Amino acid sequence: MNIKQTDKQYIAGTYNRFPVEIVSGKGSLVVDENGKEYIDMGSGIAVTSFGVADEKWVEAVAAQAGKVQHMSNLYYTEPCALLARELCERTGMAKVFFSNSGAEANECAIKVARKWAAEKKGPEHFTIATLKNSFHGRTLTTLAATGQEHYHELFQPLTPGFAHVEAGNMAELEALAASTPLAAVMIECIQGEGGVLPISREYAEALSRFVKERDILLVVDEVQTGNGRTGRLYSYMHYGLEPDIVSTAKGLAGGLPLGATLLSGKVQGILGFGDHGSTFGGNPVCCAAALSVLGRIDEDLLGQVRAKGEWLKAAFQGAEGIEGVTGLGLMLGLKTTKPAGEVVAKCMENGVLCLTAKDKVRLLPALNIPMELLEKAAAVIKAACAG
Repeated sequence: MNIKQTDKQYIAGTYNRFPVEIVSGKGSLVVDENGKEYIDMGSGIAVTSFGVADEKWVEAVAAQAGKVQHMSNLYYTEPCALLARELCERTGMAKVFFSNSGAEANECAIKVARKWAAEKKGPEHFTIATLKNSFHGRTLTTLAATGQEHYHELFQPLTPGFAHVEAGNMAELEALAASTPLAAVMIECIQGEGGVLPISREYAEALSRFVKERDILLVVDEVQTGNGRTGRLYSYMHYGLEPDIVSTAKGLAGGLPLGATLLSGKVQGILGFGDHGSTFGGNPVCCAAALSVLGRIDEDLLGQVRAKGEWLKAAFQGAEGIEGVTGLGLMLGLKTTKPAGEVVAKCMENGVLCLTAKDKVRLLPALNIPMELLEKAAAVIKAACAG
């Protein structure tokens, strides 16, 4: 069977796939259908936190699958409850709602913010300010939240009630608040799909004062930045922010679909019986996988993520064909002289899998990628940028 032809015949044409079929792997090495080995610097777009076929992850998933693979949310399951406790204890949040993806986690965050604002401030307070160049998902509502017009063009009319302001421009946000009753401000601390662009510490501090002074909720989207990716458990921790709602997904379950919306004490009681729900959210196998992942994201690992990120930044800074490096930890973007897609293709040819984000080469390796592989990958990437 020719998998590539079968894929093209039967799967909706929404992905411009690379001409590679991945058939196996171990850790940060993956193998294609021809037996060629690659260093994986993308980890499924920040999903396989501990790489491919991680033994502890496989063991946790298999053990839970052998007990009960699914149970509706009409009943209690241990992995779901234990994961919620772990998330709350490590963030100081009060409650968790589980879903299947980052977009769904953001949908829940938006629903909570609007319900809170309607109850506490009045029904006219439904608008949520988000940042231009942001990305919050592909549902109609999270597309509306996304601050990139080209994502909006084909799917009008989108859900109303979102306003997009320039990151770093507090005057624009102040002007919006003066003319529009706001429910919340929703941000990514590092805009991933927007080009791996961190907000500044000064902006974060000003934003923190702004939401507190006006009693507006702060929602932080940690779908890509969360679960150790930036060298802190969640990226808002780099900035000293105190979000009211946090959404996360991607690396949380290390390769299985799981989203989570974390609610602070301020909003913990907003969702009541019947206000929201999910068939698969909190699935016991996915939660067992997440417990395996979170249980190993300790300060030692986070320190290694920060150190590896700094090493990569130093390796790329000033290298031929590299104009700049952005990001934190193991979430980095390289502004290259050559088109990013050309660099990624050359890297693939030479056994390294990278990603793009806007005009940048994007690097999202497994959190535990061995230094030896990181050094090899960096050499290949530098050569692709220079050659």
